[in-house]
Amino acid sequence: MNSNSLSAEKKKKSMISHIKLKKIVVFLCFFSIGFNLYSESVFTLDLKKDIVIGAISLGIFFGSFLIDDEPKNIPDSLNKNDVNAFDRWLMFPFDKTLYDLRYIQLFATSFLPIITPLVVGGWNIIQGFDVWLTYGIMYAQAVSLTYGTRMSLGRAIERYRPHVYFEGVSSISSLSNNSFPSGSTALSFLPATFLSVTFVAEYPDSPWKIPVIVGSYTLATIVGITRILSGVHFLTDVIAGAAIGSFYGWLIPTLHKRTNNDDKITFHFTGNGCLISLRL
Repeated sequence: MNSNSLSAEKKKKSMISHIKLKKIVVFLCFFSIGFNLYSESVFTLDLKKDIVIGAISLGIFFGSFLIDDEPKNIPDSLNKNDVNAFDRWLMFPFDKTLYDLRYIQLFATSFLPIITPLVVGGWNIIQGFDVWLTYGIMYAQAVSLTYGTRMSLGRAIERYRPHVYFEGVSSISSLSNNSFPSGSTALSFLPATFLSVTFVAEYPDSPWKIPVIVGSYTLATIVGITRILSGVHFLTDVIAGAAIGSFYGWLIPTLHKRTNNDDKITFHFTGNGCLISLRL
């Protein structure tokens, strides 16, 4: 084979490689554009609406500290038979191991709310800043409302915990009279519901919907069960806590969901600039 043939063959291979490289670059460009457009969340912030929600959230949160919560001595007349029949069958003495387990459980459930923005916005918080900001503000509002509501009810309603109906409670008497509702349960069902609502809204056709919902509520339910078994809450305390956390976990994302009347042109801040998207 002469030198001209070798040169032509090299040029042909070089051209083919160049064409393949261009195809790869074009594919990556389309993939990048598609990723950025897909990362637009179905939830959004509204200045006027969020000022109102934020003010209410902070009002309920800080207002709970204004309610008198002076510890009271455990009365000698407490009798287990005076407890309503619905709660009486699930009363247990204090179990410190199960009581301390709540810290690990709450730590685990606290990561649930970041799953959806992690999928939508990605690991790069700067690039997915608008998504992370939206979810961060939504969850802060939900936590303030949940914690404030629980504290307000707990301080206003005097209810002795199940363990005080058993002997040997002097060392934990400071926990005695604010049983209703269960704060740990509320703060567990909040992220479980928040994750379930946001994930289903962002990915309505995802096959992961059921596992996400079942998994998150399983973790929250375990928290409620251990609060009963540890002797610090009645069944109705846990049910009320679950209802409070679930309500705010559903309410806040629902209030921030986009509507068909949203502006068709939206701006999204990324790591290297601003992305403008037109929704038809």
